[in-house]
Amino acid sequence: MNINTYIDKHRQRFIDELVELLKIPSVSADPNFKKEVLLTADAVKINLEAAGCDKVEICETPGNPIVYGEKIIDESLPTVLVYGHYDVQPPDPLDLWSSPPFDPVIKKTEIHPEGAIFARGACDDKGQMYMHVKALEIMIQNDELPCNVKFMIEGEEEVGSVSLEWYLEHNQDKLTNDVVLISDTGMISKEVPSITTGLRGLSYVEVEVESSNRDLHSGLYGGAVANPINILSKMIASLHDDDNHITIPGFYDKVDVLSELEREKMAEAPFDLEEYKNHIGINDVHGENGYSTNERNSIRPALDVNGIWGGYTGEGAKTVIPSKAFAKISMRLVPNQDWREITDLFKTHFENIAPKSVKVKVTPHHGGQGYVTPIDSIEYKAADLAFHDVFGKAAVPQRSGGSIPIVSLFEKYLQSKTVLMGFGLNSDAIHSPNEHFGIWNYLKGIETIPYFYKHFTKLYTETNH
Repeated sequence: MNINTYIDKHRQRFIDELVELLKIPSVSADPNFKKEVLLTADAVKINLEAAGCDKVEICETPGNPIVYGEKIIDESLPTVLVYGHYDVQPPDPLDLWSSPPFDPVIKKTEIHPEGAIFARGACDDKGQMYMHVKALEIMIQNDELPCNVKFMIEGEEEVGSVSLEWYLEHNQDKLTNDVVLISDTGMISKEVPSITTGLRGLSYVEVEVESSNRDLHSGLYGGAVANPINILSKMIASLHDDDNHITIPGFYDKVDVLSELEREKMAEAPFDLEEYKNHIGINDVHGENGYSTNERNSIRPALDVNGIWGGYTGEGAKTVIPSKAFAKISMRLVPNQDWREITDLFKTHFENIAPKSVKVKVTPHHGGQGYVTPIDSIEYKAADLAFHDVFGKAAVPQRSGGSIPIVSLFEKYLQSKTVLMGFGLNSDAIHSPNEHFGIWNYLKGIETIPYFYKHFTKLYTETNH
């Protein structure tokens, strides 16, 4: 393949096109950005057409549209379905960005001396999604597309892919494929490629604690009535014991416990604890006793408060006992834990531990199942061979702590296995201020993806004939 020659020739254009996509603030969580979300869908459609898809359409859903594209060269050949998302997380807090989140800039860093693009969505997932668009362009322009390809790019991943299940259910024939290919994960380092083999599930809820019918004067009422912030803080603190074990009854009943051999294999992956702590600016790690850092954030469940508020938070002082306090809580789940069941367990427990002096409301938001993919499948082998072709070494199988709830939906509705070929790094600050994506990683992804198509087509043909 003439991949590197083509990338070298079009390198600046590939970067410029991604920069233009990153300028559009496609924040799916905020309805004020609905227009920009739709503009991004249009931009994805235009770029898929330019890359060589024969058919591209914007498909309406109950929520944000899904962009579908395809290039069918021979019905007898296997079909790769590429999934990605064009929506992004909210950029807040804005004051912590070193440059505006939707005004992309390229800066050199210690990890990315060749430069990284700083912008919301740079890595998650516009940059990684766009690698696949450019990889398709390369294969078509070099007349080396070995199989059929379909694209399904959605606009609600950051809010739980609410409409995707509806779309899958109503378009099963249209989306028929032999493997789903996703780049919405990362790799261990620029020197150590890896393939994500497991994802955690997710349950996301919002809680409200209410005491009085209005804010009260803290002098006249302090000490005589319940303070919702105090109560909420105690309730949240009680969700973990001294061993950082989650205290919700039944929470661990279905947790998949790995064998000692599996844990030993996980421990072989390169990891520097001091570097980990220094990178995110912490004095020490924290988590469930009896497990390593890499185990805590991948094969074990977790419960975290994502936001908490109530009362007066403006300038100066205001002596009130607030009538209400709120928190947003996410639970990362491991395979066999059903997110709906866990949500119900949380709701029951949280209501039961509330004192009679307050009223509690638990509002479920969204969730998804965990997923584990085998490492002896042809799609895994194809990805491993692709990494070996480009990096000169085998990829390390790695379980991720993140969640991509739609992976289990693909298996449910399309009977499809998924391969997760990510090119981001832990240092890319996804979901945080100053999110970025290394230009090296972006171009390396574009270079590697065509080799996956080549090896998957070969292995699929050998296996099925």
